[in-house]
Amino acid sequence: MGRRFPAMDIQTYFHTLRHLKAGQIYARLIRKLRRPQIDSRPAPDIRTGGRQDWVQPVKRPQSMLGPATFCFLNQTHTLHWPQGWNDAVADKLWLYNLHYFDDLHAQGAEERTAWHHRLLLRWVDENPPGKGNGWEPYPTSLRVVNWVKWALAGNTLPEAAVHSLAVQVRWLGKHLEYHLLGNHLFANAKALVFAGAFFEGQEARQWMDKGLAILAREIPEQILPDGGHFERSPMYHAIAVEDMADLVNICRAYPHSLPQQGHELVRSWPDTVQRMLEWLQAMCHPDGNIVLLNDAALNIAPGPKQLAQYCQRLGIRPASRESGERLRVTQLPDTGYIRVDAGEAVAFLDTAPIGPDYLPGHAHADTLTFALSVWGQRLIVDSGASCYGLGPERLRQRSTAAHNTVVVDGKDSSEVWSGFRVARRAYPKGLTVRQDHEVVTVQCSHDGYTRLPGSPVHTRRWEFTPGKLGMQDSISDAQSGAQARLHLHPAWHCRRVDGHTADLHLAPGKRVRVAIRGGQMTMEESTWHPEFGASLPNICLVLDFYGQLYTEIGWDV
Repeated sequence: MGRRFPAMDIQTYFHTLRHLKAGQIYARLIRKLRRPQIDSRPAPDIRTGGRQDWVQPVKRPQSMLGPATFCFLNQTHTLHWPQGWNDAVADKLWLYNLHYFDDLHAQGAEERTAWHHRLLLRWVDENPPGKGNGWEPYPTSLRVVNWVKWALAGNTLPEAAVHSLAVQVRWLGKHLEYHLLGNHLFANAKALVFAGAFFEGQEARQWMDKGLAILAREIPEQILPDGGHFERSPMYHAIAVEDMADLVNICRAYPHSLPQQGHELVRSWPDTVQRMLEWLQAMCHPDGNIVLLNDAALNIAPGPKQLAQYCQRLGIRPASRESGERLRVTQLPDTGYIRVDAGEAVAFLDTAPIGPDYLPGHAHADTLTFALSVWGQRLIVDSGASCYGLGPERLRQRSTAAHNTVVVDGKDSSEVWSGFRVARRAYPKGLTVRQDHEVVTVQCSHDGYTRLPGSPVHTRRWEFTPGKLGMQDSISDAQSGAQARLHLHPAWHCRRVDGHTADLHLAPGKRVRVAIRGGQMTMEESTWHPEFGASLPNICLVLDFYGQLYTEIGWDV
C-alpha cells in the first residue's frame, strides 16, 4: 500500500502547486526524464578586443583567505582537496558560494592572482563535468560570469579553464532553470550572454541569441514599472541591479557580438537600470543600507553606494532623492512598498503581495509589516535572514511572528513551509494613502486569515504626525486572539514602564516611547539577523489584544 498523507499535507501541497505555471511543471518533468550528455568539444575561439571598453565592475569583499581557506556567510573553513568542493561539513549555500568564484574580482584580487590561477586549474581537475554542487545551473551561471570578468580584468585564463568554460556553458544551455524561473533563470541568461560575447563563432552566436531571447521576456516580467524586482526582496533587487549593469557593460565591451535585433533590446537597458537604482535608493534606511524585507541580508549583494558608483562609471545616474521636505511619501505602487520620510523618522510600509504567485520561494509571512528608523538609527526591524535550508530556524525567520505585524490565533498570515514554499497566501486589499499638510495616513487590509474560523481580516492604519507614528490594528472577528509584535534593533535599550508603555533609549537625550491602548504589552528576548550566519540578541515587544489595538510610537518626547 502506498504512503498515506494527512489531509493537511495534501491541502498544503495543493495550495502550493496550484499557483505554478504549466511550463514550470513541464520543465520539472523534463529534468527528471532527460539526461543530456557532456559536450567536450574544443572551445570556440576567444573574441578579440573587449578589455579596452570593459568598465571596472563592483568589487566584492575578499573571501579567499588562503590557498584553501574561505570565508562565506560569516563562516570560515579550511578545505581539504579534492573533497572540499562538496564538503559534507559545510552547508549547501556555503558550498554554492565556494563555486561562484566571487573572489576573482574582490578587493585586492590582483594580490591573489597566483592563488586564483591555481584555484581555476584545481576546479577543472577536481570537478568532473556534471557532478557535484558546482555543476548545478545557478553556481555554474555565476562562475561563468566571474571567469569572463577575470579575463577582462587583464588576466589570462589557463587553456584548460577556457575549454572547461565552454563545456560549462554547453551544459548550462541544456539545464536552464525553467522549473524555477525568476532570478535563477535570469542568472542563466546572463551567463549565456557573457559567453556569447567572450567567444566567437556560430556556437557563441547561439549562446548570445538564447540569452537575449530569455532576457527579452524576463526583464519586463521581473522588473516592474516602478523599478522594483518582482520577488520583492531588496537584496535580490540589488543583485538584479548588478546583473543588469553587468549586461550593459559586456554588451558595450563587445558590441559586434550582438545580433542586429539585439542592439535595440540592449539600448533600453540603461533606462531600466536607472529605474532600478531609484527604487533601491527609496528602499534604503538613512544608514545607507537596504531595508530587510522577505529574504534579505546585508553583505550578500553589493551595497547601494557601490552599485551607484558602478552605474555612474557606465554613465547611468538616478534622479536625486533630495527634496528638503520634512514630510514626504514615496509610493512604489507595482511592488507595493511605501516609504514615509517624517522629520527625524523614516518608515517603510509593506502593503505588497508576498511575491509572484508562481515563485514565492523568498517570501516571508510578513504582510503589513513595517520598519522604522529614527535619528538615522534603525529602530523597528524585521528579523532578517541568517540561513536557508529546511531547519526550524528557517521556518521561524519566515513566520509572521518574526515580523512587525499581527499574528491571529497563532497562525501565519501566509502558510510558509519547507525552506522555500508557500501554500495559502495573504493578498493585500483596500490600500489608501492620504497626505494632508503635516499628516500622512496609510491604510491597508489583507485576507491571509480568512481561512480561519470567523474569517478574520486584518486591517492596519498608520498615521504619521510631527514626532510620532500612530498605528491602529483591527481584526474583523473580535473573538480571534491577536498579537502584534515590534522587533527592536539591538542598539536600543528597552525599559517596560508598565503593561501599556515602554521607553526605548538610544543615547542620552534620545528616547522613544511606545504606548498602547486596547491590549497588554510584554517584553520577549529575540534575535535579529542582519547577515547570513549572524544572530544578534534583541528585544521584541509583544502586544496581545482582541479586536482592536492602538499603538503610538513617539520620538518627540
